[in-house]
Amino acid sequence: MPATYGYLPSLQVLSASHNRICGKLPVELANCSNLTVLDLRSNQLTGPIPGDFARLGELEELDLSHNQLSRKIPPEISNCSSLVTLKLDDNHLGGEIPASLSNLSKLQTLDLSSNNLTGSIPASLAQIPGMLSLNVSHNELSGEIPAMLGSRFGTPSVFASNPNLCGPPLENECSAYWQHRRRQRLQRLALLIGVVAATVLLLVLFCCCCVYSLLRWRRRFIEKRDGVKKRRRSPGRGSGSSGTSTDSVSQPKLIMFNSRITYADTVEATRQFDEENVLSRGRHGLVFKACYNDGTVLAILRLPSTSSDGAVVIEEGSFRKEAESLGKVKHRNLTVLRGYYAGPPPDVRLLVYDYMPNGNLATLLQEASHQDGHILNWPMRHLIALGVSRGLAFLHQSGVVHGDVKPQNILFDADFEPHLSDFGLEPMVVTAGAAAAAAAASTSATTTVGSLGYVAPDAAAAGQATREGDVYSFGIVLLELLTGRRPGMFAGEDEDIVKWVKRQLQRGAVAELLEPGLLELDPESSEWEEFLLGIKVGLLCTAPDPLDRPAMGDVVFMLEGCRVGPDIPSSADPTSQPSPA
Repeated sequence: MPATYGYLPSLQVLSASHNRICGKLPVELANCSNLTVLDLRSNQLTGPIPGDFARLGELEELDLSHNQLSRKIPPEISNCSSLVTLKLDDNHLGGEIPASLSNLSKLQTLDLSSNNLTGSIPASLAQIPGMLSLNVSHNELSGEIPAMLGSRFGTPSVFASNPNLCGPPLENECSAYWQHRRRQRLQRLALLIGVVAATVLLLVLFCCCCVYSLLRWRRRFIEKRDGVKKRRRSPGRGSGSSGTSTDSVSQPKLIMFNSRITYADTVEATRQFDEENVLSRGRHGLVFKACYNDGTVLAILRLPSTSSDGAVVIEEGSFRKEAESLGKVKHRNLTVLRGYYAGPPPDVRLLVYDYMPNGNLATLLQEASHQDGHILNWPMRHLIALGVSRGLAFLHQSGVVHGDVKPQNILFDADFEPHLSDFGLEPMVVTAGAAAAAAAASTSATTTVGSLGYVAPDAAAAGQATREGDVYSFGIVLLELLTGRRPGMFAGEDEDIVKWVKRQLQRGAVAELLEPGLLELDPESSEWEEFLLGIKVGLLCTAPDPLDRPAMGDVVFMLEGCRVGPDIPSSADPTSQPSPA
């Protein structure tokens, strides 16, 4: 409906019924002061009836029926004192019928049927002397029909289809209606009482739980305090200072950096280091899952008293020093040491880490190969490579060489943020028989470094972990991550994963490099170029000459430029230090 109609001051009749006019009623129509007929029935008008229509003092007929008008009937409509016909039926009008409609003394026809009107029928409508036709059926009106209106318009259809309306000429008795209202009020009251009672009960239970937890904590605190006092006061039935010294030394402690978990709690959480709680078996020992009573879940690395290659656990003082130093190495893409346990030899040593619920990269790659790679798209693989490179670069910047970078040592937290693990543990194990080791080293390098397929040839030959060797291992992991080919797939062949990648590039068969789940990459897309750049970074890291390999800080820089987009924040640990570059 054009608003420009409001600029026709001489307009008297506006009839546009049975069209497809949509939108809201223009307020500007109120400027047509000479308008006597406004007929817009059977259209698709929406929105409210403007209260400005009250300025139409000459309006005799207002027909807005069979539209989609909503909201309330404006009480200002009663200012249209010349109205003879008011039809607002078959709309979506709500609210109550304005009692001010009784001021329309010339009104003869009032049709408000088929709307969503609520409340009671105003008794003042009976005061309109010349009203000949009334229809308020098919609404949500309630209460008793005013007696004068009921006798004046005795046809039940005038008031029909209002479930809560009662009184003549309808058959509904008002006594039944009020009984129904009373039952509704009682039901609401009962519901309110039930909600309040349930809330009070929950509050009481909550308070009881808090009191119980407080008493339990107090009892444990007192027991620990009394136990410490007993150990300090008396060594037993015997006497002498040597007994006290022995007792204080023989009490092992679990040192936690940011919590108060005890060794006894850890033994209970792992079910006395039950075999069922083993998460993984590495060359440095077993990793157990520890579920504590307060809901905390941690991973416990248990270093054995002797290793398979004849090594022995470092003595207690040096172990504490190494653990304290390792606990200061914190980065969002490294597994952070949360605590350690140091008892007297030959007892085992424990290292406490955050629990990583989503396993390691090796398992994830295996699952991806079984599901055509769809669980590992290109953006996710890129974020994994970037996270691992950042963690390894931070290790090198901190003066730590990893020595065994492989998919099994890349763990994922609840948000699939990658964390490089199993680093800094070599100083905690010393080789038994230093002289024998020195003699062996003079003839040939027999020290085991890294894992088969991932260790750099130069590091394996020297028997010593180096930063360049870490870069090589990372390159192998990157190529495996991008191609889905494990280094072990080339065992027994005169080829490895590096040679295979180079051969595919020389043949121009770049598509052969793609993991099945990455075959959806468009060769014309930017993701294709990013994938090729990732392959080139992997080849740079696996250069035969260690001096030709880039530093991990440069690898981070190249991978960060490989894809433009915001990093996904880590939710694991507040130790999100920036990566070195």
